[in-house]
Formats: sequence, C-alpha cells, structure tokens
Amino acid sequence: MALQDFPRYPLTFGPSPVHPLQRLSEHLGGARIWAKREDCNSGLAFGGNKTRKLEYIVPDVLAQGADTLVSIGGYQSNHTRQVAAVAARLGLKAVLVQEKWVDWPDVVNDRVGNIQLSRIMGADVRLDPSGFGVGFKDSWRRALEDVREAGGVPYGIPAGASDHKLGGLGFANWADEVAVQEQELGVFFDTIVVCSVTGSTHAGMIAGFAGQDRPRRVIGIDASARITETREQVERIARNTAELIGLDRELRDDEITVLEGWAGDYYGIPVESTLEAMRLTGRLEGVIIDPVYEGKSMAGLIDLVSSSEIPKDSNVLYAHLGGQPAVNAYSALFTG
Repeated sequence: MALQDFPRYPLTFGPSPVHPLQRLSEHLGGARIWAKREDCNSGLAFGGNKTRKLEYIVPDVLAQGADTLVSIGGYQSNHTRQVAAVAARLGLKAVLVQEKWVDWPDVVNDRVGNIQLSRIMGADVRLDPSGFGVGFKDSWRRALEDVREAGGVPYGIPAGASDHKLGGLGFANWADEVAVQEQELGVFFDTIVVCSVTGSTHAGMIAGFAGQDRPRRVIGIDASARITETREQVERIARNTAELIGLDRELRDDEITVLEGWAGDYYGIPVESTLEAMRLTGRLEGVIIDPVYEGKSMAGLIDLVSSSEIPKDSNVLYAHLGGQPAVNAYSALFTG
C-alpha cells in the first residue's frame, strides 16, 4: 500500500503553516531557520502533533464501532488532551489514564494546563501515581477492561499514539506536505529538527522523507533522558512505517538520528538550556514553546546552529509540535 491508500479523517485545518524565524536566525548568525507550526494546525483544543497522527487512527476507531477512546500519558500529556478533543468531536467518550511522569513540585500540576482542558471536554480523567514510561502499562489495560465490563467498546491508543500500527502515518504525510510547501516557497529544507520521546512523530518523518528524491537530515532531539530506548523506538517505528507505506528499500542507519545532550537527567524537568531556549524564542519571535518538549528541541537546534554543526548555508525547518498549555503547570518558572 501507498500512504494515499490509507483512509484519513480530517481533523486539521489543512497544511500547517511554515514561516521564517528571521530574528532568531540573525541572532544565531548561522543557518536560516524556519518553523512549521503544528501548535496551530487545528481548531481542536489548540491542536498539536498528535492531532495529525489521530487523523489516520480515527477511521480504524469508526470501523471497529468503538464508543470510548482509552489513552494514557502524564498529568500534563499533550496527547491525552488531543484524544479528549477528538473524542468530543466524534461524539465518543474518553477515558484518560494520567500518570505522574514528572516529579515537578507545583501544587496545581494535576489541575491546570492540559489536564484541565481534558476535564472541560468531558473526559474521564484517572490519576495514577506511576512514573514515566512509554510502554504498555497495567493502568491502561485496567482502564480498557473497565470500559468492557461497563458494556462499552473501548479503543486503545497508546502513549503519544506512537506504539500503534498507524502511528507513523501522520508524519509520513507531513513529509509530503513539506515537499509541496517547499515548491510553493521556493526553498529546500536540508535539515529538519524535531523533538523525540515516544517516537512516531520523528519516525514518520524519516519514513516519509525516505521516499523523496532529495537527501536531507532529519535530526531528532531526545527529551526523554532515556536515549537508548528512544533511539530503539524511533528506529522500530520508522522501519515499520516505511514498510507500511510501501517504501521499496530498507531504511539506512544514517537516516535515523537521535541526539542527546539537551534532555537533562529526567523527562519533563527543564534545565537551564531549556529555559534559555524558551526565553530566546519568545523574546525574538513572539513564539511560545514549552519546557517539556519544544524547549529541549529548540535548545538542541540553537547549539547545532551556533556551533555550525548545522552548516551556515543550511535551511533548517524546526517542527513546532505544540504543548504550550503545559506551561501553566510550571508556574514557578519565569517569575522574575
């Protein structure tokens, strides 16, 4: 099958916008930086990268006759907020297992931001004290079973929609979308920078760009602080997605790049480079990024451009995946 053979349920406005980050580029004095804005890709609860993934999962939900979406993430999961929004849009129920993935000392961490939005949209939010992990959790399995026992028909969506057979398709399509926008803009992005944690955003891009005829680097910046797990997950999902969309060759190892150095010691805990990236992007461009994902991927981009690891003659496309609602759960930051 080719990508266009998979059914897609439109949840986005269409192609997400691409625009230059001119002042940031001038400040860093290196490569030209552009942003593609998944943070404003949809009218559903502020959108984000998971909304794009869910466009390919929803047809399977409807085909199976499910009445309840069951998913999992941390207290401030962007993914579960987007699942709640899609459930509302489809007239389905949502059960969200929200685990304590981040040990962040903010007393309202489980009451503001993403989790508050999910509650507003009517989701059944279930707090769980379990820590960070992107594998299949017992708490998630229990939630699925609870729906069945109540007579419902659950549809399980794993963390980040990543470990799902269709999880990489949304960003394989993103790669095709970029190619069209390049033609319209008269620019070629030789380098893509994206945050990597659960893996399918980055992996889908790798698979999608691999089918195009111009080589480019797709650089994932690890924000999980578990680099080995992240690399393995990205590689597995990328290879599975490439096979699914009919790529007629094996992915090369050099097409799968996940870099460490900006995650800090723990998932979800910002470090100084995260905060500086948030300040710089906000003050130079009026663009807000979050302390969990985009703050870390932007910190990586800043260092790679400043050091000329990304060459000065490059055109860099930064994938802004969303996540700003989580900023409210980090109220101790930026108080001065």
